[in-house]
Amino acid sequence: MLKGKTALITGASRGIGKGIAEVFAKNGANIAFTFASSVDKARAFESELTAQYGVKVKGYQSDASDFKAAHELADQVVVDFGTIDILINNAGITRDSLIMRMSEEQWDDVININLKSAFNLIKACMKTFLKNRSGSIINMSSVIGINGNAGQANYAASKAGMIGLTKSVAKELGSRNVRCNALAPGFIQTEMTSTLDENVMKNWIESIPLKRGGTTTDVANACLFLASDMSTYITGQTINICGGMVM
Repeated sequence: MLKGKTALITGASRGIGKGIAEVFAKNGANIAFTFASSVDKARAFESELTAQYGVKVKGYQSDASDFKAAHELADQVVVDFGTIDILINNAGITRDSLIMRMSEEQWDDVININLKSAFNLIKACMKTFLKNRSGSIINMSSVIGINGNAGQANYAASKAGMIGLTKSVAKELGSRNVRCNALAPGFIQTEMTSTLDENVMKNWIESIPLKRGGTTTDVANACLFLASDMSTYITGQTINICGGMVM
């Protein structure tokens, strides 16, 4: 479905981002991905995807929340791969705290990494998308950005912001055949959720109509659809991947 296309995926050394990279490589995409700190882990992931699927894969240690670094990253990906067809703004963190106790640093860190990074990279990749007169941008939001959550005001604000950003970019770039959509995952089982208390996990799952947590593949498959030519008339939308948590 993505043969010959190049995808730039932020935060793809683990969790949802890693799952997206794997599904995209399986479907023929060349993969440029960013990672924060673990160089050895990133290089191993490069080798693994290349050996398994025969596509070009390269990891970049880059901070997308830094405006200059984001532009340098996009320029280097174009040099290394020739173009960028798909941008997945997946990088994200949590710094949970009740707002009465939340520090300015906790607020700023989450907004910068979760939301500002998406602005930075959309702006950095825009030149290539407009030149090609095509492109698919996928922003990773969350059901928390739709419903809010106590103790996660910073995270909820960043993910709600992703939805507003998505709608605005879709309206601005639609005439140039550049699409922008958002995904809003619910309870997705990753390395981060594996540390949760068993009773917390059970309560989460019981509240989900499908009675299971989502997998990274569930999210990646929705991403694949939005990145592919199967969704060429879909833009400005937010798709919930939550087993029915949000209806």
